[in-house]
Amino acid sequence: MTDFVPDMPKAAIIKYEGAQQSALFGLGEIFETANRMADGEPGPRLFHEVLEPASLNSQGNFDAVILPPTLTGARGASDKKLHRWIRDMHSRGAVVCSACAGAYWLAYAGILDGRPATTHWALEKDFRSTFPKVHLRPERILLDDNDIITAGGVMAWVDLGVQLVGRWMGPSVVSRICRQMLIDPTGREQRNYRSFRPGLSHNDQPVRALQLWMEGNADSDLSVKALAGRANLSMRTLQRRFTSNTGLSVNQYVQELRVEKAKGMLELTEMTVSEICWRVGYHDLSAFNRLFKSVTGLSAGEYRRRFKINYAQ
Repeated sequence: MTDFVPDMPKAAIIKYEGAQQSALFGLGEIFETANRMADGEPGPRLFHEVLEPASLNSQGNFDAVILPPTLTGARGASDKKLHRWIRDMHSRGAVVCSACAGAYWLAYAGILDGRPATTHWALEKDFRSTFPKVHLRPERILLDDNDIITAGGVMAWVDLGVQLVGRWMGPSVVSRICRQMLIDPTGREQRNYRSFRPGLSHNDQPVRALQLWMEGNADSDLSVKALAGRANLSMRTLQRRFTSNTGLSVNQYVQELRVEKAKGMLELTEMTVSEICWRVGYHDLSAFNRLFKSVTGLSAGEYRRRFKINYAQ
């Protein structure tokens, strides 16, 4: 295993009771292969640990937390300690991830409420009835929503591992590991639509909590005044701390976030552009269209024609 050094992206793969063994070891092998493929080149390497719930504590920090599939029928409803730990890691800025039934652990932790997610298609009915607040998209192989990544089928942990490698190490390393491990990137790849990747690894907890809330509430009042009130900060203090930690002003961040949410809806739904405009918090369609084109270089209609996913193919 790669030795850990400071600033290296660090992933925790959770070995809960019944976790799929091939995923536990296979994810590690994807990360280790990626590290070897990047030997001699600048850039990050990935460190990972396989952790049992009994060994988890609140002291460690991770850039990603991964809940693998299970083949035993386990759903994790009673794993209260693990649920609390997942919530804690997410609030500290970790990207929380699942494959197949691993999404149950994220949902029981409350991480998926109001957020889009996927899981195995055969679990759709049970998952929807158990977690009605989750916006389930079972037709997706992989759904990357910035701070939450969920993958669908039993073997979709492969897609999840490749997605994390791409996030930290870039497309050239992804290409190499796909050739090395005989993964077909054309057949398996889900287009990386989420170009806006807000940083969550800073230490300003009120700002990070606000970012996480904004991810699930893009249609709410996200004015500086409203957000400052929610964070219990003055408007001036919020602006200063938000820009210092994210690199964007509050208004710039809100625009980028809402455009990314709109892109996902254009790709995945049949909603009209007008309805999407309202869903992401804009009441002026002309203003939304101008903003969308200024960010993407395309009108909303052009973007949908170019990037909409056709599941009938």
